[in-house]
Amino acid sequence: MRRGEIEGLRWEDYHDGEIQVSRSIWNGRQNAPKTKKSAAPVPVIRQLADRLEMHRLRQKNAQKGPLFTTSKGTAENMNNLLGRLMLPALNRCLTCGKSEGECEQKTPHKYERDASLPEWHGWHACRRGLGTNLNLLGVSDVVIQWILRHANVSTTTGYYIKPVSTDVRNAMTKLENSIPQTDWDTKWTPNSASDLP
Repeated sequence: MRRGEIEGLRWEDYHDGEIQVSRSIWNGRQNAPKTKKSAAPVPVIRQLADRLEMHRLRQKNAQKGPLFTTSKGTAENMNNLLGRLMLPALNRCLTCGKSEGECEQKTPHKYERDASLPEWHGWHACRRGLGTNLNLLGVSDVVIQWILRHANVSTTTGYYIKPVSTDVRNAMTKLENSIPQTDWDTKWTPNSASDLP
């Protein structure tokens, strides 16, 4: 989902193994989803369903209202969540394990980010990663388009499915292996540049 769609989620949207995208919140304003195709259900995989149920229990078995809330019960701003919880968890010091700001203020050593932790690449990176990973698993471009709720498959293939360097090498090896070998390939050795075809 897009950042505004996540911010606009309500418990009422989650049922029957799907989350129905019905709204988007952008800069505190509720809007319709980006496109008509965007207003569609998103299948929920088991791992996410398990975490959503744990989250629901932390919210006193909530059945209505924003899925992600502030202490006042309003919809959580995803950028506030990013700055307050997510980035500090991802940007930890290799030496002391404290967040970047905390390390710089409270320790005598220089901050060095723990490279074993994932790096934040932006809200949209998750959608691109999903498209690429589904493609690597052999899911068709049209099905990926439906999952990402794009109006046009060319958007999916052009911007959301990224070739991975190992895939490119594997594709060329596959091509190489698919071309039958001939006597010319195995027996002919040029004596000089003039012998080349």
